[in-house]
Amino acid sequence: MTLSLRARAAVLCAVVLACAGLTAPAAEAAAPVYGDFSLMFSRSAGQYAPPGEQAFQWAWSPQSATESQISWGDPKTWPPSSAEHFLRDGDWVLLDGWGGNGTYYTQRVTSEQLCHGTACTPLPSDGGRQHYVQWTVPSENYQLVANGTITEQSSGKTFQFRHAQTWGAPAPCSSARFGAQTCVTQSESWSDNNGLPAGSPIRETLRRDIKIAKGLGMAFAIDQQVPSPWHAEATEYWNW
Repeated sequence: MTLSLRARAAVLCAVVLACAGLTAPAAEAAAPVYGDFSLMFSRSAGQYAPPGEQAFQWAWSPQSATESQISWGDPKTWPPSSAEHFLRDGDWVLLDGWGGNGTYYTQRVTSEQLCHGTACTPLPSDGGRQHYVQWTVPSENYQLVANGTITEQSSGKTFQFRHAQTWGAPAPCSSARFGAQTCVTQSESWSDNNGLPAGSPIRETLRRDIKIAKGLGMAFAIDQQVPSPWHAEATEYWNW
């Protein structure tokens, strides 16, 4: 067998490194991405429940290479009428709005900030859609704060919202059913003035922590504080 000049050079390089007690540098591992945890671009689904109680269900439904919808609801009456619509644009996953009640609710921000600790910077608008989570998962926690308006398309009615999130860096997590895993944690607070007289101050209606397990998907664990304390853990995962 005759080696090309390039192949001979590669062999010689390997021999020289070996004789010198050196090794070629290993390829750098790719940084994890949100899709590794959420599985938002696969037909993934799962159930979660408080211990010993009725299960709830979620499922991703990819719409294209860059868009996907997730539904949450009761598995006994599946599919639900509502679904949140997300899309990936570069290194961000954006939230456009959600469908439900026979209409669509368009969510548009008026201001957004990305914070690391106490250092915050404004996020430039991307068509007014909310910057929901970074696609490339950082090795440190970060915060996102969005303020804006939601419009019910069927009626033109609007209300104001504030969505504050802290996304945790990948960290160990575990459950009795699925054992040791790696999770990112979304700690979120949602406030709005939906159903109140126009101009009313927003009030917090939801606060919770959600763990999302790498390779498994959403709702590995949920700990809700508002409107009432509630805990649930994943019971099943599958692809449909």
